[in-house]
Amino acid sequence: MDYLVSGVGVLDKAMHLLNQVERRQPLGFQELAESVEFPRTTTHRLVAALETHGFVSRDERGLLVTGSRFATASLSQIATPVLGRLSADTGESTQLFVRRGPHRLVVVSIESSEELRTMVPVGALLTVHKGSAGRLLLGDEDALRAGWVQSVGERVAGIASVSAPVYSGRQLVAAVCLSGPVERLGTDPGSRYAEAVMAAAKEIEIAAATASD
Repeated sequence: MDYLVSGVGVLDKAMHLLNQVERRQPLGFQELAESVEFPRTTTHRLVAALETHGFVSRDERGLLVTGSRFATASLSQIATPVLGRLSADTGESTQLFVRRGPHRLVVVSIESSEELRTMVPVGALLTVHKGSAGRLLLGDEDALRAGWVQSVGERVAGIASVSAPVYSGRQLVAAVCLSGPVERLGTDPGSRYAEAVMAAAKEIEIAAATASD
């Protein structure tokens, strides 16, 4: 046994897998399984759990890399003033989402000053299968290629949104979202807000990259 042992077996094994990914990423599953010498089924279950909780993810080749969980705290600090400015400039609510398994987690939420507005509290878990931010975090190729995506009444009737991806290197780690009532954003909100949302996402990317240097 060549890894730290706390006495909580499943946690020790999961941390050993995570350490291997962190040190040797990007790492194929077969290579990981051979390096830790756990039963293959055990390794598969633990990797799936680590993916669900955001500790590991897969790059565009399907190789294992560290996940968005590691970037969440610093991203929240960096994104808060950026989204505050975006909200002030547009008059609409803004959020930063990261993926957590079949959900997307709100890690930053700035509410519009308008009386009629979207309100999504920090810590809320929303489905990743509906809404513009969810489509990005699911890896919608068309949306990622375009650099933004919009939705109208997709998750909640009467609400529209525009979202843009946030990357760390080539890894998708979060999505910036601007949302509000359809009566203000219209049925084609991207035509008005895509440029501003993409600029905010890029500002967060650059600031995060600078902070990690």
